[in-house]
Amino acid sequence: MSPRRPRDDRAPSQVDVAQLAGVSTQTVSRVMSGQDNVRPDTARRVLAAVEELGYRVHAAAASLASGRTRVLGVIVVSTDRYSSAALGVGIQQAAAANGYTVSTAAVADHASAEAFLEAFDRLERQGAEGIILGVPVELESPAMRTRTERTPATRSERTSLDEDAPLAVDQRAIARLAVEHLLDLGHETVWHVSGDDYWTETQQRSEAWEQTLRDRGIVPPPLIPADWTPESGYRAGRTIAAIPEATAVFVSSDEMAFGLIRALHEAGRSVPEDVSVVSVDDIALAAYASPALTTVRQPFEAMGRAAALRVIAQIEGHEAVGEMPSTEPQLIVRSSTAPPRSARSAHEAH
Repeated sequence: MSPRRPRDDRAPSQVDVAQLAGVSTQTVSRVMSGQDNVRPDTARRVLAAVEELGYRVHAAAASLASGRTRVLGVIVVSTDRYSSAALGVGIQQAAAANGYTVSTAAVADHASAEAFLEAFDRLERQGAEGIILGVPVELESPAMRTRTERTPATRSERTSLDEDAPLAVDQRAIARLAVEHLLDLGHETVWHVSGDDYWTETQQRSEAWEQTLRDRGIVPPPLIPADWTPESGYRAGRTIAAIPEATAVFVSSDEMAFGLIRALHEAGRSVPEDVSVVSVDDIALAAYASPALTTVRQPFEAMGRAAALRVIAQIEGHEAVGEMPSTEPQLIVRSSTAPPRSARSAHEAH
């Protein structure tokens, strides 16, 4: 007699898996909860039956049986920025690959330290076994240290190169890549549209922009502050459009660059013929903008995967659960940058 399969009108159960694999339901439970006291060939049979039947563990029942929730908590700033969404994709991918689900707590932009602490507590109450701090601000305090000592936690990204977190994208290197590209094209200086000062990456990029210019013997022009939104980029673009000598600008996000280019176009200044633009992130639309954006790519999904892998390793007592990906920023040269008109005219004259 062949093993019984479930009727088409109901979801497969643990009993169905056990019968198809030829094991007990207790063995199925051990395999699905990640226990290591099951022979490898038996575990393979169980997993094959799970795959064939499309069986899915009921999270609440599994938690009661094993004393574990297999939930990762993520604290993020409530924003529609591409970086936050891409980071979340990476976290979800790594969590799913290791048998975890994700619960997210969002806090307001410019939130207080107390709001982050409350979000941490809320995720703990929901049963999060580990928490990823997907936030761009400093969170060092005795209260936060107390929480991270009782619940495994990690940042999605280091805010400086010497912090204990899985990955660091060197924000200063991002700025240097952008500014040096524009200077090497022949532009006399580079203007900068910054992000929101609340974010540590904004401060690091602005400092590196200024230092890179000074290293070339150039006095930096005034910084143009913005807040990551396309609207703030548009306002910055109107400012740049009113400065005839501005021929190159480093914008701290692709989304702001879209607004800036729109403002320049409305003012009759062409990109890159009149003004070259380099931005940051390399979001999906960057390659399809008009002109296509030259931008510095950040590996957001890789950062999310690495953060999830790090906190899962902490939860399970491993040194690592996967290879950490590279986080080197990469300059992607497209159509929004070119030599300044003066350099092109001199070249054509020869």
